[in-house]
Amino acid sequence: MASLSYKQFTLGVEEEYMVLDPLTHELKSHEQKIVHEGQKIIMDKVKAEMHQAVVEVGTDICADVDEAFMDVSTLRKTISSIADGMGLWVGASGTHPFSHWESQLITEHVRYSEIVNELQEAARSNLVFGLHVHVGMETREMAIHIANSARYFLPHVFALSTNSPFWEGRQTGYKSFRTKVFEKFPRTGIPDHFESIEEYDNYIKLLVKTNCIDNAKKIWWDLRVHPFFNTVEFRICDIPLTAQETIAIAGLFQAICAKLYKLRAQNLNFMMYNRRLITENKWRASRYGIDGSMIDFGKECEVNTRVLIYELLDFVDDVIPHLGSANAISHVHKMLEQGTGADRQLKVFEDTKSLVNVVDYIHASFLPGL
Repeated sequence: MASLSYKQFTLGVEEEYMVLDPLTHELKSHEQKIVHEGQKIIMDKVKAEMHQAVVEVGTDICADVDEAFMDVSTLRKTISSIADGMGLWVGASGTHPFSHWESQLITEHVRYSEIVNELQEAARSNLVFGLHVHVGMETREMAIHIANSARYFLPHVFALSTNSPFWEGRQTGYKSFRTKVFEKFPRTGIPDHFESIEEYDNYIKLLVKTNCIDNAKKIWWDLRVHPFFNTVEFRICDIPLTAQETIAIAGLFQAICAKLYKLRAQNLNFMMYNRRLITENKWRASRYGIDGSMIDFGKECEVNTRVLIYELLDFVDDVIPHLGSANAISHVHKMLEQGTGADRQLKVFEDTKSLVNVVDYIHASFLPGL
C-alpha cells in the first residue's frame, strides 16, 4: 500500500467566532466593522454571518494539519487583535452562555433576508457557532463513497467537540445545545446513504427544480459532498474553545477519510449503517459528550464513548504517519483527559456560580498556545 498517495486529502477549516462586549460580557452586534477591517489584512478569509455578533473565518487550502494550524492561528490572532483595537472581545463557544437572540441584529444582505423570510424564527434564533472541516477528494465519486462510510464516525468526533452547555442563561443539561438549536432548520442532521454521486446530484436537482432550495448550499447536513468543491465537508461540530482542539478534530476527520480510502483501495468497505441508527449516537453525543455511552451497532450493545474514541484512534493509526498528523491528533488524548469545552465551561460555572465568569473563560481560552 506504499504506492497510495495521501496528498489529495488537503484541509480547509472554517470557524465561527462570537463578538463580545468586555463590560457586559453579552454578544455584541458590531456592524461588521471587524469583518471590514479584517478584509484589509486577510482578504476573503473573513466574512460576515447572518447575525452581526458572528465573524466567520476560513483557511486557505492546506496541504496538511501543520499548515492548517498555522492558518487558524493567524486567523484567530488577527481577528482578536482587530476586535481588541475596537474595544471588543472574541471567543469560541457553540452558544453564548446567556445572551438572547432577540436582542441581536441580523446582517443586511439579500441572502440572509431570504433565509429569514423563509425560515422566520428558526433563522432569527439560530445564534450558534460551528466548525466546518473540508477534506480534499480525488473525485466526486470517491467523495460520495467516503461520505457514506464516514457518517458512522460523526457522533464520535462530535462528542469531542461539544462546547455549548448553556443557552439564554440556563444550564441546558446538554453538552451541545447548539445542535438542538440548529435542528430547527430543514435539511439538517445525519444524511442518508447515496448509492452514487449521480443519485446525490439528482436529489439536489429535484430540490432546485421544485423550488425547495435555490442552490445546493442550502443543504445543511452534518456531512455533505460540497456542491462546488471536490471536498467532503464535515459540519457537525461545535466551534472548539482552542485552536489546538480545532486542529485535532480536523486531523481526525482527515484521517478517517484517508483510512476509508485505503480500505477502498484494498477492495474493502466499512460497514454501512442506517441514518436512523447513527442519529441515536448523535443524540447521545449532544446530551452527554464524552461522558456517556454510544451504541456499537456491530456488537449491538452500549460502549463507553471514550472507549469508542480510543478504538477510532486505533482504526486510523496506520494512515496518520502518511498524513503527518500524529502530533495534532495526539491532542485528542488531552481532550479525553481534561474534558471537552462543555465540560470545562461547566466546571467554571460549578466553581463560581457565575455565567459572566464562564464568558471570561471562553475569551481567555481563545488564543493560548498560539
